[in-house]
Amino acid sequence: MQRLKNTDPDFEAKFAKIVEARRESSQDVGRDVFDILARVKAMGDKALVEYTTRFDQHNLTNDNDWMIAPDQCKAAYDALDADLRDALQLAADRIQAYHEDQLPHDRDYTDDAGVRLGAKWRPVDAAGLYVPGGRAAYPSSLLMNAIPAKVAGVERLAIVTPTPKGETNPLVLAAAHIVGVDEIWRVGGAQAIGALAYGTDRIERVDVITGPGNAWVAEAKRQLYGVVGIDMVAGPSEILVIADGKNDPDWIAADLLSQAEHDPTSQSILITDDADFAEQVEDRVDVQSAMLATRKVARESWDAHGVLIVVEDLEQAIPLANRLAAEHVELAVDDPEALMGKLHHAGSIFLGRMVPEAVGDYVAGPNHVLPTGRRARFASGLSVLDFMKRTSFISMDKAGLEAIGPAAIKLAHAEGLPAHAASIELRLKT
Repeated sequence: MQRLKNTDPDFEAKFAKIVEARRESSQDVGRDVFDILARVKAMGDKALVEYTTRFDQHNLTNDNDWMIAPDQCKAAYDALDADLRDALQLAADRIQAYHEDQLPHDRDYTDDAGVRLGAKWRPVDAAGLYVPGGRAAYPSSLLMNAIPAKVAGVERLAIVTPTPKGETNPLVLAAAHIVGVDEIWRVGGAQAIGALAYGTDRIERVDVITGPGNAWVAEAKRQLYGVVGIDMVAGPSEILVIADGKNDPDWIAADLLSQAEHDPTSQSILITDDADFAEQVEDRVDVQSAMLATRKVARESWDAHGVLIVVEDLEQAIPLANRLAAEHVELAVDDPEALMGKLHHAGSIFLGRMVPEAVGDYVAGPNHVLPTGRRARFASGLSVLDFMKRTSFISMDKAGLEAIGPAAIKLAHAEGLPAHAASIELRLKT
């Protein structure tokens, strides 16, 4: 874990190294994924059978081995403890309400030249959703990906999820029942992304692929962008907490560990203007991490990538935060609104002392699929728009063409494209 002060002579060099550090896939992962995708494209289901047996120790022989039936999802939902079932439903309801408000509106108007202009929004025909298995089998991720697709109006949702040794996560199945997903395939990894993108005899291709995964899944999405649309290339989780000394150090320590426990490559950073408070938080991280069931992962992440930064004034934290462009940013200060106004780059912002990032992971409503690795500089979290596309339209009569066509003719000739010009000129001579 690194400790920095912005008054140190070497602070800029050390901070720049943190900003530029890449905690993502290596070239070896890229080569492996390229080979996997090539085999899936060439061999289809046969390649999926081979990779699923090799990586998940699950044999794809009959239909039940390939797919999880809707009645299995309903049975998992019915078997849940009532309180847990209610919690899942509350999360789903809040996520749906938030994303319904994101639905875009069509445009249709006639301008001063008499030209009718506008745009129509339509959902994609089919979306593929990746739901991780193993350590990262989270029902919340299924809700966060499937609900925006449903709200957008996508008719076909194809979920792919690894089931190591044939085992399924009942919470994930229950979440699939709540959302109403019928098509769930027992395949995972880069090979599942390839199947969704290229299609196989069993799995029809999709138009957009979303959902979190490991380095191989993220790399497969990156390589297939253009064949299909993707939400983003997601890297390891990260949290930046900007906090003053008035906070309870236990609260802030827990917030930092909430991301550290995701993965050994996750990153947790605290920026504060109180050196004593930073020491208290560090101490509480040590105490709390020792008591976690996820302590091995959390500790590895904190020791390798954790950062404590002490600044003279919290205003100085904002330029640093903008350079980090973190996935999650907590503003645990007296006046978080003032800092948010200057914070230009963040996946999601949590305002005040009573808003831990974890509440955003589950029940707040906004999507928890967010840009990582400084991509918040140019990217946004998953939304309904990721499952929709906009088509513009133009309509005019001869009067409209006479009003604006001559300018287009001049521009076409200036660009050396005479056929462009002729297609307008011929209509104006009629």
